[in-house]
Amino acid sequence: MTTIRLTAAQALARYLAAQRNAEGQPLFAGVWAIFGHGNVAALGEALHAVRDRLPTFRAHNEQAMAHAAIAFAKAINRRRMMACTTSIGPGATNMVTAAAVAHVNRLPVLLLPGDVFADRRPDPVLQQIEDFHDATVSANDCFRPVSRYFDRITRAEQMLVALPRAMAVLTDPASCGPATLALCQDVQAEAFDWPEAFFAGRRWATRRPRPDASELDAAARLLRDARRPLIVAGGGVHYAEAQGALGRLAEEHGIPVTETQAGKSSLEHAHPLNLGAIGVTGTAAANALAEEADVILAVGTRLQDFTTGSRALLRGRTISLNVQPFDAGKHGALPLVSDAREGLEALTHALAGHTAPPNWTRRARDAREAWIATAATYTAPTDARPSDAQVIGAVQRASDARTIVVGAAGGLPGELHKLWQAGDPGSYHLEYGYSCMGYEIPGGLGVKMARPDAQVVVMVGDGSYLMMNSEIATSVAMGCPLTIVLVDNRGFGCINRLQAATGGAPFNNLLPDIHPPVDFRAHAGSLGAIAERAATLRDLEDAVRRARTADRTTVIVVETDPALSTEAGGHWWDVGIPEVSDRQPVRDARARYEAARTKQTLA
Repeated sequence: MTTIRLTAAQALARYLAAQRNAEGQPLFAGVWAIFGHGNVAALGEALHAVRDRLPTFRAHNEQAMAHAAIAFAKAINRRRMMACTTSIGPGATNMVTAAAVAHVNRLPVLLLPGDVFADRRPDPVLQQIEDFHDATVSANDCFRPVSRYFDRITRAEQMLVALPRAMAVLTDPASCGPATLALCQDVQAEAFDWPEAFFAGRRWATRRPRPDASELDAAARLLRDARRPLIVAGGGVHYAEAQGALGRLAEEHGIPVTETQAGKSSLEHAHPLNLGAIGVTGTAAANALAEEADVILAVGTRLQDFTTGSRALLRGRTISLNVQPFDAGKHGALPLVSDAREGLEALTHALAGHTAPPNWTRRARDAREAWIATAATYTAPTDARPSDAQVIGAVQRASDARTIVVGAAGGLPGELHKLWQAGDPGSYHLEYGYSCMGYEIPGGLGVKMARPDAQVVVMVGDGSYLMMNSEIATSVAMGCPLTIVLVDNRGFGCINRLQAATGGAPFNNLLPDIHPPVDFRAHAGSLGAIAERAATLRDLEDAVRRARTADRTTVIVVETDPALSTEAGGHWWDVGIPEVSDRQPVRDARARYEAARTKQTLA
């Protein structure tokens, strides 16, 4: 056996650079790195040596760079991915939140935090966490519950096993999620005689399991018997590149389609059977038919509470078409374990000659047209201080079908889910599995790296902006221009409205009027962006159009009214309200809450 002597870090870098996807592209598009003690000496040197095959990118925040990596993978349907490396201590734990984002959203990212010394000679080192009862614990144990695969490398040769195992998780559609290899800093620098065959590389193709014959037969029989069938399209439709198969099933069999946050843009907005968003942030059309549907075909969705209306919306029998058996078995569903594209195509074939009752399909089309008319009243221009919906309308008018809108947390996701008219597949990119404030700007950067020819419009509230904005500077330095629409409503407007809806007194959400306003335009400009304030919605439209041809990131600040939101559509959401309170509004809200909970189905 021919061997080559390399450090563990050199072997890791060379291995990652050799991996390819099914199309022969480098599987790893690069490594995000913020160097410190624990990764700069050994891994930094190793990455420098392969920088022509495996580029290294520098960010300003470890959580943010991992968000960018996650968004990159999502934007190209998990066909490529990135790795992220940090020093030990706070650099590593900064990535834990991003690991949770990737875990919840089933997205691949390889996390390479530095770790303590395996030989323990200099213990305790700077930033080391010490457990008084377990000497094997380090800060990186925080990654265990938010990783699909976790290993701590305490000997160089362990990577002969650990790396292929991590790759198997990262590239498997059922188990996909973050893989963490905690790299002891002394081990990174240690040499080993590696088999040359280890660096030969491999093509990692997307596995497409087909449905079991008996499960397929049961699902087809249930759909044939349905009088009011409905499809719920989730993110798995995108990851399986099953948008065409979804459209064919809906069209050939007259079944209306609704979309989760992750599934939105599975069908273009103009499709006559697309009822739009479902659930807590759903359209009136989608939710009205969801309440009456007797069979729901849920495709590639986790069926989380925003989709199901906290189990009070979907009352029919559910068929769950999902590549992951854990998800396929939720809510007492009839499981159909399969790749989304393979499963949809098999169902289309199994339902040959069958269509849903014409009156049901007609009702769906009528409900869709009524909702479009209603939504237009919320997005129409105004001369007053606008709502989030009216800002969305302005951005929409200044965009085209290829524009990719990016968002994550606060009030914007609910309004975007209802109101944004998605064009091309993947043109709607919302992180709403973990609803992580701060994802928006680094997420937009990752999307732009994956889709450089598209205009990427990041819509972010002032609260999220203040949490994480440093990657504006990164986007400028990297030459990845974003269009950032910063909606300033002076605080956490979404949670302020939720607080009021649950009977609470206004408290700790909106900034008091006496607080000096933040000059967001000046701040964004100081990070290198083109920055301007839009005094009117027409100003906003013009600025979005100008940003399309700008040579660097543009930040457009627009003030909105925090009290306004789209009242039409939507559904109840289970948020626990105190059983005991000395305030009558809370007691009234509790009574409404208890009445709503009677509609939940727990089977």
